Amino acid sequence: MSNGIQFDPEAIRALAQILRDTDLTEIELVEKDSRIRVARKPPAAAPQPMSWPVGMAPGMPHGAMVQADASPVVVPVVEAVPDAKHPGLVTSPMVGVAYLAPEPGQPPFVTLGAKVAQGQTLLLIEAMKTFNQIKAPRAGTVTRILIEPGTPVEYGEPLMIVE
Repeated sequence: MSNGIQFDPEAIRALAQILRDTDLTEIELVEKDSRIRVARKPPAAAPQPMSWPVGMAPGMPHGAMVQADASPVVVPVVEAVPDAKHPGLVTSPMVGVAYLAPEPGQPPFVTLGAKVAQGQTLLLIEAMKTFNQIKAPRAGTVTRILIEPGTPVEYGEPLMIVE
């Protein structure tokens, strides 16, 4: 090889083992003009009970303790990601963590098949310790819920479909 990156397969195996041992998803080594990046897909995480930061739950006074209810709320979730041009697609306007209920242990704002009015709250996204209401852009029926409670979301990520 001329001027290509020289790599040691054993070194890459060792980096991969470090990823597994530490639950990291990526390691990158850079030296002068050479760069080696080893990445792995994180294992699917089991849904965690929803918990709010102390004093951060909507409607709670600052400093109040909030704990997740021992009996989780079951929310149907559809896995298929829709076409980005779907007229009823509701996308995330920010990066944060999505919550489908107003508080832990409470019923979700909406469920599959629910009729919603334009401007009705569909879910919350917590970003920088602030809970932001995501409202229905139009009246209709919730036909798909594309996230699970407590899911980290990115800007523009599909959340729901209201048809």
